Amino acid sequence: MPQLDTSTWFITIMSMLITLFFMFQLKVSKYHFPENPEPKLETTSKSTAPWEEKWTKIYFPLSLPL
Repeated sequence: MPQLDTSTWFITIMSMLITLFFMFQLKVSKYHFPENPEPKLETTSKSTAPWEEKWTKIYFPLSLPL
């Protein structure tokens, strides 16, 4: 039974890793990243619900006067 020739494994693995690195770099270079990200300004919206415009008090049935 012949022995497995492993003399070319190093160059094969190294060329595969270099190829994967270049392919990854090409994929990443296609994306557009903002150069100076700015914080998003939050605007508070005024609610128009009637229950939020006035103060209401909740009465429990047991706390009502007898």
